[in-house]
Amino acid sequence: MANVSDNHDTPAVAKRREREMRTISQMIALYCASSHAAAERTETAHCGEAVCPACAALDAYAVARTRGCRKMDVKTSCDECENRCYRAAEREQICAVMRFAGPRMITKHPIAAVRHLLGK
Repeated sequence: MANVSDNHDTPAVAKRREREMRTISQMIALYCASSHAAAERTETAHCGEAVCPACAALDAYAVARTRGCRKMDVKTSCDECENRCYRAAEREQICAVMRFAGPRMITKHPIAAVRHLLGK
């Protein structure tokens, strides 16, 4: 997938795109840390935290989808976007991750959690 942010983003949109990639990656890492044994977490997520290979694959997919999002300048959340850029299986996985990690983000990554909730 082409890196849309390299050619068309304003500085503000590029900053938001990077922040969203880091936030979803932090959510996946939080989910993985609670769901998979430490010995399984042999990969590194976009946010720099250790994750298992399956969560690393989901992380790479989510980061790629965020990197290629054409609505970053106007959207509030993926759930409210009219474009469905996640495949059904990955959408189910990411929804499970967000249901688990969302409430826990406020204690682990409070600034990212509040920004995510506000859609900024």
